[in-house]
Amino acid sequence: MFSALTPLDWKRRAVKYYPQKTAVIDGEKQFTYKEFGERTDRLSVALHQAGIQKGDHVAVMLPNTHYMLECFYGICQLGAAMVPLNYRLSAEDLEYIIQHSDAKLLIVDEEFSGPIEAIRNNLSLDAVVTVSVAGQETSLHGVDYEAFLLQAPENAALPEVDIDENQLLTLNYTSGTTSKPKGVMLTHRSNYLNAANFMYHLGVKHDDVYLHTLPMFHANGWGGVWAITAAGGTHVCLRKVDPAHILDLFESKHISLLCGAPTVINMLVNHPKATETAIKTRPRMATAGAPPAAVLIHKAQKILGLDIIHVYGLTETSPFILYCEWKKEFDSKSEDEVATIKARQGIELAFNGETKVVHPDGKEVSWNGEELGEIVTRGNVVMEGYYKDSERTAAAIKDGWFYTGDLAVTYPDGFIEIRDRAKDLIISGGENISSTEVEGVLYKHPDVLEAAVISIPDEKWGEVPKAILVLRPDAKVTEEEVMTYCRSKMAHFKAPKAVEFVESLPKTATGKLQKYRLRGVHWKGSKKVN
Repeated sequence: MFSALTPLDWKRRAVKYYPQKTAVIDGEKQFTYKEFGERTDRLSVALHQAGIQKGDHVAVMLPNTHYMLECFYGICQLGAAMVPLNYRLSAEDLEYIIQHSDAKLLIVDEEFSGPIEAIRNNLSLDAVVTVSVAGQETSLHGVDYEAFLLQAPENAALPEVDIDENQLLTLNYTSGTTSKPKGVMLTHRSNYLNAANFMYHLGVKHDDVYLHTLPMFHANGWGGVWAITAAGGTHVCLRKVDPAHILDLFESKHISLLCGAPTVINMLVNHPKATETAIKTRPRMATAGAPPAAVLIHKAQKILGLDIIHVYGLTETSPFILYCEWKKEFDSKSEDEVATIKARQGIELAFNGETKVVHPDGKEVSWNGEELGEIVTRGNVVMEGYYKDSERTAAAIKDGWFYTGDLAVTYPDGFIEIRDRAKDLIISGGENISSTEVEGVLYKHPDVLEAAVISIPDEKWGEVPKAILVLRPDAKVTEEEVMTYCRSKMAHFKAPKAVEFVESLPKTATGKLQKYRLRGVHWKGSKKVN
């Protein structure tokens, strides 16, 4: 009577019960669940004919298109593992990942084929499948995706594969900074339970229309690639993040749910169309990737009517391990208090396991909102380890607990709030300064569009905070005015001692700030760069 826990079974269910329901919208193209099921099955057969077997690895470098969504199911139902690639990485990093992952085949969008062309002769691939893009030329000479599907006989039976819930489903690589990227091994079971958390805590329903603003390659779209199918909802694909287009889609496609980093929220609320768009659907939006400033949540809810749901996790945890549970008693609080609460990472989700904040000796911090410790977790969604890297696995998982590297406090109600990444914490004259706390103050300044706070060397204090800001158009605030503003809002030792104005801040494909690149200018040759 045992049935393996695998999110692949949800596609079977969706095809069975919602065959004529719209499954995927990708620009002008639409597919019902029956059509989506047929395409993914055909992909499986074509891959099998190309030699892909259970246990093999297939790398995929595609934006948020129906092709990418098809790959998650078509590859994995063969018992093979999918290796989603970040198309913003350098050719050098991509070469390392493809080789290190032991991928036998690559599926790539022609728009992002440039780096692959540069390294093609160095890759040990059996085949390359390309997704054609109008007006795009490539020298990869791969098999066209649609032609590849046609190699499989229509209605051909899928190969019979026994799925073990503890076998590898996806191999997701984290971006390297000063070291090589790490391959996070996620299983059918961990993906299933994370997606169950996604469904339950984000309130996914059959009638939901989900916009894929979050890159699907990033921790499998946080589980959205599976959860929406499980409910029989509709996937709306988005090739690139364009705030004006997103605001249009809210209304034209009746978007009810989306996910994204705080920087995506910032792009939406600050777009000129934001104040002109009356969003009737009041979409729910899950945000994570960096601690969002309370003022940003307040703007998103007031200007756009978004219902912000704060979640927290890491690629290594599939990724969800905390969410900011909303209680009825919070409804009576002021708008500012609501935003402050929603900025907390929150409590354990129903299916992930145990998460807590501990001191270096492993003892849990007091629930007083003051004692600082590191977030650790164990349970159903933690990775199997880093692929072919026992040393870094042992450094991350100690005594059965995964150490996140995030520093946090726990409030009396059990809600956890991140104060900083361990590497981003600023220790000035022996005092701890949370870079996210300072950023939260800066975001309240009317002239500040984006903010990043880092440490810089200081002869007297060892290190002090520096603010790097992107200002709103036509803003004329000075460095001294910013520092004075911060000193009026917080303890003087926490306020920035230097301010730099820039045109943009370096970010990952998911919108997470790359502070190590900002620190590198000031800490060359030091471990502080990491």
